Amino acid sequence: MGARKSVKLAAVAAVTALLATGCGDVGGGDATDTTGGTLRAFLSEPSALIPSAANDSESNQVITEVYRGLVDYTVEGEVINAMAESIESDDNTTWTVRVAQGHSFTNGEPVNADAFIRAWNFAAYGPNAQEGAYFYNRIVGFDEVQADPPEAEELAGITKVDDYTFTVELKAPFAGFPATVGYMAYFPLAQECLDDVDACNELPIGNGPYLMESAWEHDVQVVLVKNEDYQLEDPGNADRIVFRIYESEDAAYAAFRGGELDVIDSVPSARVAEAQAQYPDGFFEVANNSLTYLGIPWYDDRFADVRLRQAFSLAIDRQAIIDAVFDGRSRPATGWVSPLFDGYREGICDVCQYDPDRARDLFEQAGGFDGTLELVANAGAGHELWMQALGDQLRENLGIEYTLDVSQQFAEYLEFLEAQQSPGPFRLGWGPDYPVIETYLTALYGTGQSSNYSFYSNPEFDALVVQGDAAPTLEEAITIYQQAEDIVAQDVVTIPMWWGTQTVLYNPETVSELVFNNIDYEDYGATVLNTD
Repeated sequence: MGARKSVKLAAVAAVTALLATGCGDVGGGDATDTTGGTLRAFLSEPSALIPSAANDSESNQVITEVYRGLVDYTVEGEVINAMAESIESDDNTTWTVRVAQGHSFTNGEPVNADAFIRAWNFAAYGPNAQEGAYFYNRIVGFDEVQADPPEAEELAGITKVDDYTFTVELKAPFAGFPATVGYMAYFPLAQECLDDVDACNELPIGNGPYLMESAWEHDVQVVLVKNEDYQLEDPGNADRIVFRIYESEDAAYAAFRGGELDVIDSVPSARVAEAQAQYPDGFFEVANNSLTYLGIPWYDDRFADVRLRQAFSLAIDRQAIIDAVFDGRSRPATGWVSPLFDGYREGICDVCQYDPDRARDLFEQAGGFDGTLELVANAGAGHELWMQALGDQLRENLGIEYTLDVSQQFAEYLEFLEAQQSPGPFRLGWGPDYPVIETYLTALYGTGQSSNYSFYSNPEFDALVVQGDAAPTLEEAITIYQQAEDIVAQDVVTIPMWWGTQTVLYNPETVSELVFNNIDYEDYGATVLNTD
């Protein structure tokens, strides 16, 4: 986003969509000529606006406009310095972070070493119950601040050197550390924010290109305006971004058709063909890194036999569901790491190909399944369509009767999964937090990780991730991380379904340039509006 010194890491395929309109050659001209205006975008209700408290894409859309971290991710797949002047290490274990000077929060506090140190200590401290706490588990002292009761209040591995320099000591080497700190859990916090966390969650005190115009109106909207004091080279184009909150894709689509929105980033699957035909100049589609998967409750002994999990996977015709529900617009998953990432391997999941005969054999070997299979998914995003198709296939191929519960909104649904209350396989999705394939592994399958909603635990997997982290370079780490993925495949920890396609619908009369980033997805701050 900015033009700071870049740190070259694993390349991630991304795309910038230059959507020319009647206002001239926006893609090749001076974008500053068309900045300004108000962008109205669809948003589902976020879970939180404190960066370390959230782990959902809805929160991320707002937080990444209101805050800036040490590094940022470009559409070309590079990690570039943002609030950092440099992040350096001689051994990949002790990292020296120099914070660039001259930046401030919207309340005037400086963005300095203390801003990061206090934010990271707050996020990691167990009693604060931050969703992003697990991102700090590589730092010395994490176990102590997470103990119950805590044995320390601050991470021992973080040391302030001077006002704009601090060091971070990791438990073991990790070449990917500079890539991770662009994720929102690592964003800085003003002292005033920590003095009243609840107030800051409603009206953040950020350091990004935008600030909140007013407090978060839950289930209604989040309104951002340009931060005129922002100093980096990605100040945002729209004067205002109005995130209007809807409970479902269908409601957002209706609002778009009624002229109430300029862009929606999630078109209902049943309406995609209609949308493309009706809005040919405002339809944008690109393969993305999002994995849809069927989670398995490992805390339920009924699913303990790997042959049962294999049978479920083999009995699912992914392509048939994609064709019927998504008009053929997604790609069947044959592994757990995105095809757009360095380190991807085709066909790692040998039970992801549709094979009902083999499925029935394994199902019988496993002793079948007693009773009714209870499938669950969150409400409001059309998941009931494909989950019903999946259930129908399991019934047809394995003779299983099923029920489907889609009654819970996403925030409530995550709490339900965290409490180990799922009565059966559950729908979830995952997108990368940073451009290293480890982002598809540790968080989802590592013992005790907060996004490990299956509650899977395998010491061999955990050890391989640690070994990969310790590799001298990310290139060398990839082969070790791949061995960790092999463990996930062997155990069929989850059942990968498909890799997503981002379908964005925009109004070409108001939007002239849409920027898409495969780590952060739509960059609404970089989007250019027609202001003629």
